[in-house]
Amino acid sequence: MLSFLIFSMLLNSMGVIILQLSDQVSYKGLGILESFKDIPMAVVSLLCVNWIAKTGNKNALIFALIFIMISSIALPLVDAFWFFKIWLSIVGVGFALAKISVFSIIKNNFKDKQLASAVSSVDASFMIGIFFVNIGFGSLLTSDYAQYWKYGFWVIAILSMINVLMLRNSEIEEEQFPDTKKEAGGWKFFLKPKLIYFFIIVFFMVFVEQSFNSWLPSFFKNNLHVNSYFALQSSAFLALFSFLGRFATSKLVLRFHWLKMVFVCLFMVFFILGISQVLISCFYKESRFLLIFIVPVIGLFLSPLFPLYNSEVLNQVSKGKTHLFVSLIVVCSSLGSSVGSLYMAIIFHKNASYYYPLFISLPLLIIFGLTFFLNKTTITYDWNQQE
Repeated sequence: MLSFLIFSMLLNSMGVIILQLSDQVSYKGLGILESFKDIPMAVVSLLCVNWIAKTGNKNALIFALIFIMISSIALPLVDAFWFFKIWLSIVGVGFALAKISVFSIIKNNFKDKQLASAVSSVDASFMIGIFFVNIGFGSLLTSDYAQYWKYGFWVIAILSMINVLMLRNSEIEEEQFPDTKKEAGGWKFFLKPKLIYFFIIVFFMVFVEQSFNSWLPSFFKNNLHVNSYFALQSSAFLALFSFLGRFATSKLVLRFHWLKMVFVCLFMVFFILGISQVLISCFYKESRFLLIFIVPVIGLFLSPLFPLYNSEVLNQVSKGKTHLFVSLIVVCSSLGSSVGSLYMAIIFHKNASYYYPLFISLPLLIIFGLTFFLNKTTITYDWNQQE
C-alpha cells in the first residue's frame, strides 16, 4: 500500500506540473509530456515480465523504489524542461515494475472476494497519494517558498527510502513460475473475448481517470476562475472521495456482486456529470461555486470501477499468467493515460473546456456498453495445458 501511495504521488504530480509550466509551455506541449511517462511504462512492462519472475517480486519492487528515489532527488537540481521528460520516463519504468510486483504478490496470497478486497485496499492507498500530493504542493505554492516547489519531491524520495527499508526487513513469500514465453497457451490466451473486452475497458477507464486527475485543476482555474491553490484542492478532494469510494468497495465487495456495484457507480457518475454540464451551460453565474463542491464527489463513484473490473478478471487468470496479465494491464493503462491527456490537451487548446463534463461522458458510455459483454463471457481453459 505504501509503494502504491508513493507512485501515486509521483504519477499524479502532473496536475501540479501542468499548472506551474502552463505559462511557459503550450497545452499541446504539456499534453505530449504525459507520453514520456506512459510509453516507457508500456514497453518496460512487456520486457520485464520474465525478469521479475526470475528476480522475485520483492527485489523488483525495491529496485523500482530506489530508481525513482534517486531521480526525485535530482529533479529540483536540474533546472530544465527536458529533465521533466527524463524524470517522467523513470517514473513510468518504476511504476511498471512496481505494479506487476504488487499485483503478483496479491494474486499469490488472496483468492476470490478477499482478492477483490485486497485490490480495492491497495488502490485506495493510490487515491490517498493523490490527496497528499495536491494538498502538499498546494500549500507549498501558496507559501513564501513557492519558487522551491520542486523540492517537494524530496519528501517523496524520503518516503521511498523508508519503504525500501521496510521491504528489506519483511518476509514476502515468492512463488516460482515457468518462463512466460514457454508457458502453455502463451499470448493466444490473452486473445479470449472476455480479456479483450477487459483490456478495452482498462484503456478507457484510465483515459477517464487521467482526464480528471491531471486536468481538473486546469478546468477549475480556466472555467471556474479559482486560484492555483484551490484548483489543486479540487484534485485533492477528488482523490479524498476516491479513497473513500475504494475503501468502501473493499468492504462492500465481500457482500454484493461486483456487477451491481459497477452499474450503481456508473449511473451516479453519469448523473453528476449531467448535473454539472447543465449548471455550467444554464446557471453558470449562480452555480460556479457550487460546482467546486459537486465535481470532486464524482471520485466517490468513479474510483471503485477500476479495482472491481481488475479483481473480477484477475480471479479467473492462473497464477502462472499473472505477471504477463498485469503487464498487459499496464500497457493498456499507459496508452489510455497518454491518449486521455492528449484528448484533454486538444479540448483545452481549442477552448472547448466549457464542455468538460460532456467530453468525459463519451468514453464512459463505451465502458458502460462493454460491461454487458464482459459479464456475459467467461474465460475457458484448455486444462490439458494448464499447470
